[in-house]
Amino acid sequence: MKFPKEVNKHCPKCNKHTVHTAKVASKGKARALAMGQRKHERKLTGYGGKVAGEKSVRKQGKRQKVMLTCKECKKKHELVVGSRTKKKIEIKA
Repeated sequence: MKFPKEVNKHCPKCNKHTVHTAKVASKGKARALAMGQRKHERKLTGYGGKVAGEKSVRKQGKRQKVMLTCKECKKKHELVVGSRTKKKIEIKA
Protein backbone atom coordinates (compact mmCIF):
# COMPACT_ATOMS: atom_id res chain seq x y z
CA MET A 1 0.00 0.00 0.00
CA LYS A 2 1.36 3.40 -0.97
CA PHE A 3 1.15 6.43 1.34
CA PRO A 4 2.27 10.01 0.54
CA LYS A 5 5.42 11.45 2.15
CA GLU A 6 3.62 14.66 3.13
CA VAL A 7 -0.04 14.82 4.12
CA ASN A 8 -2.36 17.55 5.42
CA LYS A 9 -3.81 16.36 8.76
CA HIS A 10 -5.19 17.76 12.00
CA CYS A 11 -2.51 18.38 14.65
CA PRO A 12 -3.81 17.92 18.23
CA LYS A 13 -1.20 20.32 19.64
CA CYS A 14 -1.64 23.17 17.13
CA ASN A 15 -5.39 22.40 17.00
CA LYS A 16 -5.51 23.05 13.25
CA HIS A 17 -4.79 21.30 9.96
CA THR A 18 -1.08 21.43 9.10
CA VAL A 19 1.32 19.62 6.78
CA HIS A 20 2.73 16.44 8.34
CA THR A 21 5.64 14.29 7.22
CA ALA A 22 4.93 10.55 7.23
CA LYS A 23 7.26 7.75 8.30
CA VAL A 24 6.57 4.02 8.77
CA ALA A 25 6.15 3.34 12.50
CA SER A 26 8.46 0.61 13.79
CA LYS A 27 7.74 -1.70 16.70
CA GLY A 28 9.56 -0.85 19.91
CA LYS A 29 11.93 -3.23 21.67
CA ALA A 30 10.28 -5.70 24.09
CA ARG A 31 11.18 -5.41 27.77
CA ALA A 32 13.24 -8.40 28.92
CA LEU A 33 12.02 -8.09 32.53
CA ALA A 34 8.31 -7.84 31.74
CA MET A 35 6.11 -10.28 33.69
CA GLY A 36 4.87 -12.10 30.59
CA GLN A 37 8.39 -12.51 29.19
CA ARG A 38 9.69 -13.94 32.49
CA LYS A 39 6.72 -16.33 32.66
CA HIS A 40 7.35 -17.49 29.08
CA GLU A 41 11.06 -18.11 29.74
CA ARG A 42 10.23 -20.06 32.91
CA LYS A 43 7.88 -22.28 30.88
CA LEU A 44 10.64 -23.11 28.38
CA THR A 45 13.25 -24.19 30.96
CA GLY A 46 13.88 -27.85 31.70
CA TYR A 47 12.43 -30.83 29.87
CA GLY A 48 9.05 -31.08 28.22
CA GLY A 49 9.77 -29.56 24.81
CA LYS A 50 8.60 -26.25 23.49
CA VAL A 51 5.45 -25.23 25.38
CA ALA A 52 4.65 -22.00 23.58
CA GLY A 53 6.11 -19.80 20.88
CA GLU A 54 5.35 -19.17 17.21
CA LYS A 55 1.76 -19.82 16.18
CA SER A 56 1.13 -21.94 13.10
CA VAL A 57 -1.81 -19.84 11.85
CA ARG A 58 -0.93 -16.34 10.70
CA LYS A 59 -3.22 -13.37 10.15
CA GLN A 60 -3.85 -12.33 6.56
CA GLY A 61 -2.53 -8.84 7.10
CA LYS A 62 -1.84 -6.36 9.86
CA ARG A 63 -3.10 -2.86 10.47
CA GLN A 64 -0.34 -0.56 9.28
CA LYS A 65 0.82 2.37 11.41
CA VAL A 66 2.31 5.64 10.17
CA MET A 67 4.17 8.15 12.35
CA LEU A 68 3.08 11.68 11.48
CA THR A 69 5.29 14.64 12.45
CA CYS A 70 3.83 18.14 12.38
CA LYS A 71 6.06 20.54 10.45
CA GLU A 72 5.09 23.51 12.66
CA CYS A 73 5.33 22.20 16.23
CA LYS A 74 7.32 18.94 15.56
CA LYS A 75 4.74 16.94 17.58
CA LYS A 76 4.51 13.26 16.60
CA HIS A 77 1.36 11.16 16.57
CA GLU A 78 0.35 7.81 15.11
CA LEU A 79 -2.15 7.09 12.36
CA VAL A 80 -3.58 3.61 11.81
CA VAL A 81 -4.19 3.23 8.09
CA GLY A 82 -7.58 1.71 7.24
CA SER A 83 -8.41 -1.89 8.01
CA ARG A 84 -6.15 -4.92 7.56
CA THR A 85 -3.82 -4.58 4.58
CA LYS A 86 -2.33 -7.41 2.56
CA LYS A 87 0.91 -5.56 1.86
CA LYS A 88 3.33 -3.50 3.94
CA ILE A 89 2.93 0.24 3.80
CA GLU A 90 5.31 2.12 1.51
CA ILE A 91 6.01 5.87 1.72
CA LYS A 92 6.11 7.32 -1.80
CA ALA A 93 7.93 10.51 -2.76
